[in-house]
Amino acid sequence: MKRAVTRRFEAVVMLQFESCPYVHSDIYSEPMSPRDRPLVWLHGEVKTPPFSHEARVEAGYLLRRLQRGDKLTLPHSRPMPGMGARCHELRIVDAGVTWRILYRTDTDAIVIAEVFPKKTAHTPPTVIDTAKRRLKEYDNA
Repeated sequence: MKRAVTRRFEAVVMLQFESCPYVHSDIYSEPMSPRDRPLVWLHGEVKTPPFSHEARVEAGYLLRRLQRGDKLTLPHSRPMPGMGARCHELRIVDAGVTWRILYRTDTDAIVIAEVFPKKTAHTPPTVIDTAKRRLKEYDNA
């Protein structure tokens, strides 16, 4: 790898899967493969609160799919070409708020640039500029 990547692991608690239609038990039973790409968090986190339990589980499931190399499309993920190559916006619908996770798919990692609640139809330019700056700093590190 061209840069050191820090992996953060959490203990996984078995959950009631009926609450979220996207969650399947296999994501908890299989360990991370050497082929899986780690998550690199430049900013933000997914935790309860402010995420609801269901939204946190859905975000975890979708991020795990990205680690395994799945290409997500609408309604889960939307390309963000204005942010840069391979940049996307992960969409997590929660009770009363819609969360966005701005990320980039690199060959060696999934880089998380920003996590924020989206309240308008357009992503605020300040959020995009901040995410672009973080990704540039990451590339230059």
